[in-house]
Amino acid sequence: MTTDTHDLTAADTTPRWGLRGWLVLITLCGATLMTGLDYSIITVALPEIGRDLGFSSASALQWVATACLLPTAALMPLFGRASDMVGRRRLFVIGVAAFSVFSLLAGLAPTPGLLVAARAGQGVAAAMIGPTALALMTGTFPEGPQRTRALGVNGALLSLGFVVGTIGGGLITSGLNWRWTMLILFAIGVLVMTGAVTVVRETAVRGRARLDVPGALLASGGLFALVYGISTGGAAGWGSLPTLATLTAAALLLGAFLAVEARHAAPLVPLRLLRRRTVKWGMTVGLVTFGMCGGATLLLSIHMQDVLGYTPLQTGLGFLGEGVAALVAGSFAARMISTRGTAATIVTGLTVQAAGTAAMVFLPAQGGLVLLLATSATMGFGHVLTVVAAVTTITSGLGEADQGVAGSLAQMPTFVGAVGVAGLTAIAAVRTDALASAGTEASATLGGLHAAFLVAGAVALAGALVGGALLRRPALAA
Repeated sequence: MTTDTHDLTAADTTPRWGLRGWLVLITLCGATLMTGLDYSIITVALPEIGRDLGFSSASALQWVATACLLPTAALMPLFGRASDMVGRRRLFVIGVAAFSVFSLLAGLAPTPGLLVAARAGQGVAAAMIGPTALALMTGTFPEGPQRTRALGVNGALLSLGFVVGTIGGGLITSGLNWRWTMLILFAIGVLVMTGAVTVVRETAVRGRARLDVPGALLASGGLFALVYGISTGGAAGWGSLPTLATLTAAALLLGAFLAVEARHAAPLVPLRLLRRRTVKWGMTVGLVTFGMCGGATLLLSIHMQDVLGYTPLQTGLGFLGEGVAALVAGSFAARMISTRGTAATIVTGLTVQAAGTAAMVFLPAQGGLVLLLATSATMGFGHVLTVVAAVTTITSGLGEADQGVAGSLAQMPTFVGAVGVAGLTAIAAVRTDALASAGTEASATLGGLHAAFLVAGAVALAGALVGGALLRRPALAA
């Protein structure tokens, strides 16, 4: 006879989930891995997609990736609140089903327009899956060691999804063709759907409040404009009129959103949640770790391909150290949080991430594989420690009625962290331009990358000092 996870209490010091508990965890983490794969597996395949479907330009081809990212970021708060009202399991099942169908359509798409439309559909579905999977996880596993361990596995798989996607995208594109990158996501979706309808149960009573339509429109529009402005700013120019107009619109819409939420009887995101020290600083820590790790990972890819001359497949394999470290950190994070607390884990995680990232300043123009694997593994280990502790911080101490919206808030730094990616890329570009006349193109590129790595390490270290100090203050529930 298996143990029902709902019968377990937070007083347990060792997770005893039983068969059903493990199946629920595998299902929810499978959904997380699936959406994580979606953002990386397609990247390596973009050149082949462009040739096969006849995309008109590189900017048009980039929409294959951007069309999925934008609706996910824009709609996540809406679906986070909606899940508390219509049922988390119901919305999760709808999201997984939609993601599977759109993955199949993307794999079979005969034209650029249909592929981009299918990718946008995947993005909408991912916005349903993200907050509901996290809310179902926090509702299934009681607060304490069990939930922390579950979040550790989830955080490790989220990071691992990027690495597996990069490697898998290269292998699939080289051995088969790009369509299999989407068809594999369809197959994973079918497996996750099987678990969703057989073992996952509803974890909360549905709320009766009406949906905050003005808040939903303002939040979705503001986040869409913010992520779009960040995603396209590098190519269009950060001082260009379209970029400035988009980012200004984002600021105005999000400002109006906060004003509306303060007056609404049933807000999309209650401001009392945003005022909580754990939520406010947990999200800030998440933004720092995702922004700096995401930016450094992108720059590592540039280093391997433009400086070392790696192929896309070799580049993917170059991230193996980061992937293995992510798995180890996901397991270690639960024990560390249980013994030392979330604040200490955040300080440790960001400090380790800072050390690994800053050490990349020693990456050479030739060779250096051991150093590359070691520094990226150190960065990845600290990153996952920080992510698990930040998500635990954000979702702890909240009632069941707020877990859906808390799930969306906990995942927002994943997408808004693109600010850090854009910033580090801009630093690398400026430094590269400054060095261009003094040496070869490869040496100038390497110098730019070194400057950005150093900044990323410094920002992560500052996040450790500031975030740790503020989260250690006693009035955490305020």
